[in-house]
Amino acid sequence: MSSKKSEEKPTSRKTSEDSKYTNIKHLFEMLQRVQSENELLKQELLKSRQIPSGKIGFALIIAGALSLVGSLVASSSTLAFIGLGLTFWGALFLFTRPIRFVRGSLLDWTAISSYETIDRMLEDLNYKGKGIYVPPYPKDVYLPEHLKGLKEMIIFISATSTSKMPTIEEMARKEFLVKNPKGICISPPGYGLMSLLEKEMRTDFSHIDIETLYNILPKVTELGLAGEIEIEAENNSAHITIIDSIYKDLYSRDRALKSVHLIGCPLISAIACALAKTTGKNIAIVKNETSPDLKKSEVWYQIIEG
Repeated sequence: MSSKKSEEKPTSRKTSEDSKYTNIKHLFEMLQRVQSENELLKQELLKSRQIPSGKIGFALIIAGALSLVGSLVASSSTLAFIGLGLTFWGALFLFTRPIRFVRGSLLDWTAISSYETIDRMLEDLNYKGKGIYVPPYPKDVYLPEHLKGLKEMIIFISATSTSKMPTIEEMARKEFLVKNPKGICISPPGYGLMSLLEKEMRTDFSHIDIETLYNILPKVTELGLAGEIEIEAENNSAHITIIDSIYKDLYSRDRALKSVHLIGCPLISAIACALAKTTGKNIAIVKNETSPDLKKSEVWYQIIEG
């Protein structure tokens, strides 16, 4: 009778572990799906900033130029006035950009699901480590097939406060759960936003030095993502102050999100991604503080050597 009970316990424990793993895997799939939807939304916002009247403007300018040429050939003042009018309206259509404005709170709300999912995973796994941003290998660098996964940027969150990182072979497998050291690998919530910044600035962050990046980052305010950005850099660390970020409500006490302090909001995460891509080194968010009124966020980044 006792041997039967001893056989049942391991089976029950194994079933519980399998159920837990399945639940975590489901959460990870949900996180990937939510992040994909966020990326699509960002792409739609980017498209909305383009010039739908550009073709009309070019057509009017060409017609105006032809009318001006015709007025010179025919010595016609009427054609000249028509040409000037068409050219004027063509230039007006070409340089006037009809932008569809989207409330900043919309971007804020679309990000909540990702952080809530990460919170559930970390709580279920009982992980207490820090998040380390691992840079991708440059696109023009050849990698064998089994290392292709290193072309993607990831965040490694360890189970404990250990500073040990997985081997490149483990990270290249593109697995969610890493065994040595124990931890998880997830996609940065700000990677899409960093890619958008590269497009807007027409710059590949892997081809510039750190000083140039520090000069570029304050221009984020031109995109309406924050009111002001201040940077203080020293050796292998950077202290960045962000005033009036559109993602500030993610730090609200009512939401009580834990992962947003660990890996940063999408804007803070995007800056970490940019630092990792420019330096080619791992980046850690050492501290992330927000004022009680949520207007001011201070972030300390560390560039990890070796």
